[in-house]
Amino acid sequence: FLQVLNEKKLQEVDSLWKEFETPEKANKIVKLKHFEKFQDTTEALAASTALVEGKLSKNLKKILKKIVAKDAHEQLAVADAKLGGVIKEKLNLSCIHSPMVTELMRGIRSQIEGLITGLPSREMAAMCLGLAHSLSRYKLKFSPDKVDTMIIQAISLLDDLDKELNNYIMRCREWYGWHFPELGKIITDNLTYCKCVHKVGDRSNFASSDVSDILPEEIEEDVKAAAEISMGTEVSEEDINNIIHLCDQVIEISEYRTQLYDYLKNRMMAIAPNLTVMVGELVGARLIAHAGSLLNLAKHPASTVQLLGAEKALFRALKTKRDTPKFGLIYHASLVGQSNTKNKGKISRMLAAKTALTIRYDALGEDTSAEMGAENRLKVETRLRLLEERGIRRISGTGKALAKTDKYQNKSEVKVFDPSGDSTLPVVSKKRKIQEVDEQDTEVAVKAKKFKAEMKEVTAVEDGEPVKKKKKKKDKEKQAEEEEVLSEELPTSPITEPPCLDTHVALLDHYPLFMATFVCLQNTEKKKKKKKKMKNESED
Repeated sequence: FLQVLNEKKLQEVDSLWKEFETPEKANKIVKLKHFEKFQDTTEALAASTALVEGKLSKNLKKILKKIVAKDAHEQLAVADAKLGGVIKEKLNLSCIHSPMVTELMRGIRSQIEGLITGLPSREMAAMCLGLAHSLSRYKLKFSPDKVDTMIIQAISLLDDLDKELNNYIMRCREWYGWHFPELGKIITDNLTYCKCVHKVGDRSNFASSDVSDILPEEIEEDVKAAAEISMGTEVSEEDINNIIHLCDQVIEISEYRTQLYDYLKNRMMAIAPNLTVMVGELVGARLIAHAGSLLNLAKHPASTVQLLGAEKALFRALKTKRDTPKFGLIYHASLVGQSNTKNKGKISRMLAAKTALTIRYDALGEDTSAEMGAENRLKVETRLRLLEERGIRRISGTGKALAKTDKYQNKSEVKVFDPSGDSTLPVVSKKRKIQEVDEQDTEVAVKAKKFKAEMKEVTAVEDGEPVKKKKKKKDKEKQAEEEEVLSEELPTSPITEPPCLDTHVALLDHYPLFMATFVCLQNTEKKKKKKKKMKNESED
């Protein structure tokens, strides 16, 4: 324990380090009041671990009661705020912790050899080094279940065993396939294939051997029938012995793999139970191995957890300016596998966010239960169900609460689009349209009357009767002009009655005259139409 002699100099925090440049200056500010040695390293280790955890050890409690209780009116400077709170609760002593105290502690540590006399520097350094080693060793031994190095090694060994097993099984099938090729098509399971070959050996032994403990009855009958008519080549006993030895290796490695998987599962449930519940033991172990440790994985954000294992694809996409990947190692989680192809990206993003929370809870929390992982997994499953069903539900703790939606009421006025603004043609009034329709009707009626008159004239000529035409006062002048034109165009020959009584002969004689009058009538109708059009255009 050290006592401060000059409190005024402690107020200048920025220049406080200058007062501890030399042991003489340090002795002017602080003075040694009490010093007590530890009896052995074990006692020192217990005291240091209690200080690190913010607890009050027995020796420290006794010293505080004896020495500091005498000067209870003075404040006690403490480097750890948590330890100061414990001292204040149990001993009712006023403690202080501020930036000034941290600078003061730093100066005392730099000049500790000058403040405490009777301790050589070599012994001080050796004691500090021994205490640091024992403290680090204690931290490792305190929680062996939290050592994630075992997980990293186990998952790496498991992947290596899978590769070796695949190579051995492929070699065994290809090797024994030369002798009995039909067996590979009948037995699809690799381990069962190797056990069967290991037990029987040569294909000729299948008829007399009992394989009921390995194969079902139906498959056993098929194997025996195929062995009798097999197309494979004959091999020697030495070859069969080597194949059986290879099968023995496959069986042993597969049994060791199951044992290693159980060990990894138990270790994952001890170190990261919430992570195991969320993504499974294999995916969780691969994430930890890829990050290096559970603490390093806890430092990663959710976006990095989502893309762990797809770094090459990510940087390739950024370099070529294409779409970035949506998932890495987390793709092998069961929740991502259950979702549709369309929803895999959304589920992997949400799963990565919840997984990041569970990783931090496992790495930094003191509780070892898996309740948080179960709750987050339930939320992700609810979200997956909502995306697949597209129901009107909200994500809640239970996933059963319906979303509150009010009835939609449209209060705005409905406006009808006016298409007249889109037209660029001139607008015609209704009266004008009615007049045009009436004019068309009158023209049709006039044409019908003229056609009837012409037919009457033709029938009268056929009967030999003179044609009588009704003339209007307005059309007298026009008809006179037309008759003059006709008289000039036609030959001036008097029309006499035909001597023959046959009407057809009479029609043939007068046919040119009738045709000329019909053409003239058509020309007059065309002229009338042109005049009416000219009048209408002038009115417009």
